[in-house]
Amino acid sequence: MVMALLAILSAVALPRFFERNTFQERAAFDDTINAIRYAQKLAVATNCQTQFQSTANSYQIMTNGVCNTGAFTTPVRNPATNQPGLTDNLNGLAINAVPANITFFPLGNASADATITIADRTIVIDGQTGFVRVQ
Repeated sequence: MVMALLAILSAVALPRFFERNTFQERAAFDDTINAIRYAQKLAVATNCQTQFQSTANSYQIMTNGVCNTGAFTTPVRNPATNQPGLTDNLNGLAINAVPANITFFPLGNASADATITIADRTIVIDGQTGFVRVQ
């Protein structure tokens, strides 16, 4: 009986533990939502606009060269390493952001309502409040 249960368990459960795609997708999703929330908090804390910019498989957080003036050309420092460039390449995962660039203002609100999809998970940003949630 024990052998039969072990055989069933190994056939059903073990492949899930060794499948890395699910874990990579979740890690990329968590990193992205945390970066978006950080961009919003940074805009509020510094009283300067920040922008979440996404491409097909990466993102970056940028600020204005001069607070609230000009284009978003200055990379935000990574809070963990203090190195310039809070950015991530999502290991080949596709990121679909509508719109691709989301600006956060000093009051915490965003430039528009936004939807960001990574694999089968979706992040929704309410433009009026800047509230970031998982759908």
